Amino acid sequence: MQIYLDYSATTPPRPEAIALMQQVMTEQWGNPSSLHFWGERAAVVVEQARLQVADLIGAEPHNMIFTSGGTEADNLAIFGVAQQFSVPQHMITSSVEHSAIAEPLRSLEQAGWEVTRLPVNPQGRVEPQALVAALRPNTVLVSVIYGQSEVGTLQPIELLGQITRNHGALFHTDAVQVAGRLPINVQSLPVDLLSLSSHKIYGPQGAGALYVRSGVELAPLLRGGGQEFRLRSGTQAVPAIAGFGIAAELAAQEMATETPRLMALRDRLFDQLADVDVLIPTGDRLHRLPHHVSFCLRCSDGERLSGRTLVRDMNLAGIAISAGAACNSGKPSPSPVLLAMGLGERLAKGGIRLTLGRHTTAADVDWTATVLKQVLHRLGLEATLSNV
Repeated sequence: MQIYLDYSATTPPRPEAIALMQQVMTEQWGNPSSLHFWGERAAVVVEQARLQVADLIGAEPHNMIFTSGGTEADNLAIFGVAQQFSVPQHMITSSVEHSAIAEPLRSLEQAGWEVTRLPVNPQGRVEPQALVAALRPNTVLVSVIYGQSEVGTLQPIELLGQITRNHGALFHTDAVQVAGRLPINVQSLPVDLLSLSSHKIYGPQGAGALYVRSGVELAPLLRGGGQEFRLRSGTQAVPAIAGFGIAAELAAQEMATETPRLMALRDRLFDQLADVDVLIPTGDRLHRLPHHVSFCLRCSDGERLSGRTLVRDMNLAGIAISAGAACNSGKPSPSPVLLAMGLGERLAKGGIRLTLGRHTTAADVDWTATVLKQVLHRLGLEATLSNV
């Protein structure tokens, strides 16, 4: 029996996306920029997908820029704003961002920009007043992740975005984990830039998008033919974009039933592991991604016992989960996210994440809880706990 519980890392492409991609590769393979019949057919595919992805978040199609994925969308948002200034300015982010935001901002700091990283509470949530206090006259962009991929916490994006808008700065959010799982409407949500990824919603890897509110100016990262409204040069990956589009359309259609189903399974798994003392739940249980379950290992020592230890042993049992901690040269290092939430280095090496998806059943959840308890018992963690 094999169970996949790493849907936050990637989702299996749904059959409808695979079928459409095959059709596009065999029948609509032209260059969308070409003016002839073959190019026009490909261009229709791209624009249909643009409409489908836009509809998922309540956007207008012309506000969607296709990219190679969520990382490029994040980079385009950060550097696209920064490159418009000849003199370094100030940006604000949270202390629990994905590396696709954290690393570009670190690069800007090396170039002289000032970056404020907002603290979070023990559940990983930003306090809006911290943003109010951090804003400066030269703050040009605030970027706060919508749903944290490691611990599942949802940020108060509507309030943070409104505070930023009132100040006159731009607001960006990485919504890669949220889109397709919770409703998003950029017509009412005060965001100027929003990142999406195809392979998080059962589309193919290699496609993503950045929503850019009308009137927001960005400098392109890639220069060349001027595709994607001159913001992302390069011939579009038409099959991947087509798969992204149909996945977005189906996610929107299924959300009303799939999201509560996932929430019920999520809570079922939390409840079944509630009596395991060595597992400390992480993240915010109330403000949480609907498919996300996470813990840290109370007795992690970073070498013999860590989150990676549990991932390995669960994999041997046929169950895919993931570790929250980063890995450097094969050695576990503390998770920056867990450290930012106030956990010590020892605990921050013991993070694990179990994320559910459209193929997950109640039987999968029940068996996973049973196996995880068996693995912990085999590792002797109860004995370890008594000595902590």
